[in-house]
Amino acid sequence: MSRLDRDHLKIIDEVAREGSLTKAAARLNLTQPALSHAIRKLERALGVEIWRREGRKLVLTPAGTALLTLARRVLPQFTLAEERIRQVALGARGKLRIGMECHPCYQWLLRVVAPYLDLWPDVDVDVRQKFQFGGLGALLGHDIDLLVTPDPLYEEGLRFTPVFDYELVLVVGPDHPLRGQKWVSAEQIASETLITYPVPIERLDIYTQFLHPAGITPQAHRPIETTDIMLLMVAHGRGVAVLPRWLVEEHREQFSLHPVRLGEHGLAKQIFLGHREHDEAIAYLRAFIKLAKSIDHGVETPLT
Repeated sequence: MSRLDRDHLKIIDEVAREGSLTKAAARLNLTQPALSHAIRKLERALGVEIWRREGRKLVLTPAGTALLTLARRVLPQFTLAEERIRQVALGARGKLRIGMECHPCYQWLLRVVAPYLDLWPDVDVDVRQKFQFGGLGALLGHDIDLLVTPDPLYEEGLRFTPVFDYELVLVVGPDHPLRGQKWVSAEQIASETLITYPVPIERLDIYTQFLHPAGITPQAHRPIETTDIMLLMVAHGRGVAVLPRWLVEEHREQFSLHPVRLGEHGLAKQIFLGHREHDEAIAYLRAFIKLAKSIDHGVETPLT
């Protein structure tokens, strides 16, 4: 039996991605007959059928699906290894790929990236917010180097470092009846339209840590993707939102917003940076984490 190699995995990945031999062959710089021959040769060597035709479509068999899963896990690691070897050969520092699992954290991240780029002029930074297999999968699959998340999921081989404490608050507009209150109960939100980022409810702290424990569901739930539109909607009385206090304080005057504590004791959160343990030897990665911990945001009110 022939052994699988990287070229085989690339063929499987490209054919599955493009959905046709013609397009995949063009991506692989092969003719279609050459690609068809390579597929037949691989199937003979492995003793299994990888694709079958359904009309004009190519459909993966169970064996093909298993190989595609392997390809999409292994190929990014080949790419990463080659890139780092090339960087060493060129004397370059590298590229830091950061994944975001926290919508409002993007503005926090900008405060860290700006001075970091000055301190590490030979390091490029790339920020990704969408992942094929989720943030944790992207980290384990070597698609990113750092994961910014308020909700770490601890896995063997990963390390999560807390870099910033903050408080989640209810955000209301200038004419809202809750404006000026020191804190609100879950019952007081029951009649509200709650505006959130487009995240599953089971991953929204306002539900899991505040409303659901009290048996409360808001009157309406409206997902909105961008922070500025969310703040405008709140400012114009179209609903309330739950955001980090530091973010609200930054936009308080611009949008005439008012933060209100969630519950008498507040709702405390942390931003974590997750990375693979074996990457700790990378100096520019360690430097980013250290800088993120040292940034003074100057707007967050400690919980008391």
